Amino acid sequence: MEPFPKDGESAAAAEPSRGAAPSSGVVVQVREKKGPLRAAIPYMPFPVAVICLFLNTFVPGLGTFVSAFTVLCGARTDLPDRHMCCVFWLNIAAALIQILTAIVMVGWIMSIFWGMDMVILASKYS
Repeated sequence: MEPFPKDGESAAAAEPSRGAAPSSGVVVQVREKKGPLRAAIPYMPFPVAVICLFLNTFVPGLGTFVSAFTVLCGARTDLPDRHMCCVFWLNIAAALIQILTAIVMVGWIMSIFWGMDMVILASKYS
């Protein structure tokens, strides 16, 4: 028996069906799959990320708009295969979505979470 299931197999398929308890030693790995907008969030210096969070909290989309320009200044993202201009425009699109949907509070909440993600990425980066 293999300790880890291969790609495409579930953890249950790798375990024999002897009525084993759920905590029988199978290791399950969870990886977050990010969409293109979410993966375009740049890894910024921590103070810049905090400023963007502050801006996003009080003016939805403004911090995301500012973060788009950090991509042009060389901030890396989780989209290494995309060109810098494409990632810049993805961040501009995210900022516009936040601004346009802030009227119904969805954009404001999204904007705050976006800023929190910026701070989390910045803390991992430094």
